[in-house]
Amino acid sequence: MAHDVIIVMGSRSDLPALESSFKLLSDFGVSWTARVISAHRTPDVAADLARNAEANGTKVIICAAGMAAHLAGVIAAYTTLPVIGIPMASAPFNGMDALLAMVQMPPGIPVATVTAGNAGGKNAALLAVSILALQDSALREKLKAFRKEQTEKVLADDAKLQAELN
Repeated sequence: MAHDVIIVMGSRSDLPALESSFKLLSDFGVSWTARVISAHRTPDVAADLARNAEANGTKVIICAAGMAAHLAGVIAAYTTLPVIGIPMASAPFNGMDALLAMVQMPPGIPVATVTAGNAGGKNAALLAVSILALQDSALREKLKAFRKEQTEKVLADDAKLQAELN
């Protein structure tokens, strides 16, 4: 079955941070699947996934990895599809190593990198939706409605605060 988005995690321990991605993509009606693939322990599997993703109907790949965080870069090296990296926190550098690995890709092999951890899962899904919405007007309208809801929630929270202060 073809999926618009493939979410690849370097370790099953990354799963809790990606649950927000799964929910958000589902809420937008975007088809997705998830895999556990290691850039270092299963490099042939990673390369095959990336090489075949476009032919299989995938449009965006999200990769979550910590430590050396080479997963997004390895995937990006084998495909021209958009690759979004989520740096995962791990000892001893608490995700800084993963962040730097992802944002320091060599010229010509880009990886779009979002914030680390749970917020990164949500932002990666939203970035994937934004990319897909370029060619899907219904999805674009859903994204605009989502943004409007966010704005309205903040304004309501501010109005409540102002009422409490006065």
